[in-house]
Order: sequence, then C-alpha cells, then structure tokens
Amino acid sequence: MTRRYNFCAGPAALPEAVLERARDELLDYQGRGLSVMEMSHRSDEFVAIAEQAEADFRELLGVPRNYKVLFLQGGASLQFAMLPMNLLGQGGRGNFIQTGIWGKKALNEAKRLGFDCHVAASSEPNGHTAVPAADALTISDDAAYLHYTANETIGGLEFDYTPQVQRNDGASVPLVCDMSSNILSGPRDVSQFGVIYAGAQKNIGPAGLTLVVVRDDLLGNAQPTIPSLFDYQLLAEAGSMVNTPPTYAWYLAGLVFKWLKADVGGLEAMDATNQRKAQKLYAAIDASDLYSNPIARHNRSRMNVPFVLEDARLDDAFLKEADEAGLLNLKGHRSVGGMRASLYNAVPEEAVDALIAFMADFEQRRG
Repeated sequence: MTRRYNFCAGPAALPEAVLERARDELLDYQGRGLSVMEMSHRSDEFVAIAEQAEADFRELLGVPRNYKVLFLQGGASLQFAMLPMNLLGQGGRGNFIQTGIWGKKALNEAKRLGFDCHVAASSEPNGHTAVPAADALTISDDAAYLHYTANETIGGLEFDYTPQVQRNDGASVPLVCDMSSNILSGPRDVSQFGVIYAGAQKNIGPAGLTLVVVRDDLLGNAQPTIPSLFDYQLLAEAGSMVNTPPTYAWYLAGLVFKWLKADVGGLEAMDATNQRKAQKLYAAIDASDLYSNPIARHNRSRMNVPFVLEDARLDDAFLKEADEAGLLNLKGHRSVGGMRASLYNAVPEEAVDALIAFMADFEQRRG
C-alpha cells in the first residue's frame, strides 16, 4: 500500500503512527476481546481511555485546574449556538471580531437565535487579507464576551496576537476563541481565554468530536430553557457523558495526544516543525512568477496556505498533475477558488518539500 500526501483542510491527515495503532487495536483492545467501538462508554475500560486522553490534552496545552475540558459532538459549528446560549443567559451582548467566513458564521448564528450582537472589528474593508489591529477593537459597554476565530481555514488568515480587552467600566471581557484549525499547533496560554473550542478533524483526530475548554466561572450562566445537551455546566458535571459521547473519536484523539507527547516531543517541537513547513511554502510562492498569496505577511496562516495561479486556466491541469504526483486535496474552497495546502500537524515536512518541488516543476513546464 502506498500512502500519499494529504493536504485536505478537513477531515485532515492523521499521524500514521496513530492509524497503525488503531488498526492493531481495532478488533481486540488490549486483550479485552472487543473493539473500542463496541465498549460501553461507562465501562471501566473506556472511562480509563477518556480520563487519560483528557489528562494528556491538559498536559500538552497546559490547561489550568480552574477549567473544564468537554469532549462533545456536533462539530465546532454547534458551538456557534451553544456559546451564546451558555454565556448570554444572564444578559449582555456577544462581541465579535469578524475576519472571514467562519467568524461570520459564528456571528450570524448568534443573531439567528435572537441574541443582540456587536461587531467589535472586521477585516472586511481590506478583503480579509489582514486582521484588525489590536487597538482598533471597539467593545460594547455591555459586552459579555469577545469572540474571534484564531485561524480562518478558508481564507488562510491567522491572528498574530491574542486580544486583551476591557469594557469602559474596567471590567475584563472573557475571550472566546474558535481554535479549530490551529489548536495544538504550538503552545498557548490558556489562562488568557474564557472559552476555547475546536472541531477535532484538523489537529485533534477524526471528524465527529469537538473539544471545549471553559473556565469555571463561566459555567452556570445558561438560559434555564436550553436543552440539557447544550448546557456546559450539566456536561461538565457529567464528565461529557450526559448521553453517549463519540467514543471512538475520543479514543483516537487520545492516541493523537500520545503521539504529540511521545513522538513529536510536545507543542514547542510541533510549533518549530510547523513554522518550517509554512516558511518553506510561502518562500516558494513569493519567489514564483506563477503563484501568489494575498494575505499580509504577519497574518499568513501556518496551517492553511491559499495560493492562486497567475493564469487560472491552468488550475485544472495543476490539480490533475498534482493528484497524479501523489499530492491530494489541493483545490481551494469553492467560495474563494484557487489552491489551498493545509499543513496541519500530521502533514510531514517531506510532504511540503514534495509539493514545493512539484510547483517548481509545473511552473517551469507551464508557466
């Protein structure tokens, strides 16, 4: 079997070591004679898997003790609804920094549910090519939280700072971050955030799982009429098991956490690798006459690198030949076109080297 290089934006590449271990344990988990997929979520075996996964995640990201870690279903998009339901139950407004498609979806979902929202800043005036400056944020006097998307997967726009804001009355505003596409790509100071959430299918594991990290003081603020499966406090009290959780995805996420710790050497080592991968690819794009990237250099994403060909008529040929060369899923999102190479943690450095070599060869022949 020949595995090829997968640049998909999500569901994305998984570490081969994780896939191999899951394969070996698929039919018989540690001599129990059954698969993890067949276990009761309340069995001693699965509870041990779940607790170890949470412990490893906490260690990797340095999650303080006054935060709960929830392993949930519904994808990160469900959090667009759950967040305002949990954080605006006692009043106030959600404030949003809008920097692209996913940030806009989060804002629009809160509005759809009838919540009053305030746009604290937007990158729309510059075409979402640079994030708003930190001193350009305008926070409403009744702000209950400030939401932003740390990395816009589709546009390839990544924040180069962590917003730190206060209301005019001096009250600190809890920071809420959609970290779906760059969580675990490097170290983070979790104490700067009120809530972090992330869909798993980029750097955590397979689709079907979402992690939410929520500070204890933000629990218990939900509207009393929201569904119990949406209530962070109830989910935390039940250890994410109000109902049957996505057990196999949770197990696979735990294997990814072990891989990051044991094989990679932690998030600082992962960050160094990710920086090299991105810098190589951006350097190749910048040196080219055929390829270009529109994002301001200080906001270029390390995880998602969009680029366009000078002659769009070559797009189909580029994608066809890339596929034949073993370079998969390079087509850009339908809303923006062009190409996109997603360089998540499990994409090896040699994959980036192979892509750069192919791009140079294609330009020489077709440019």
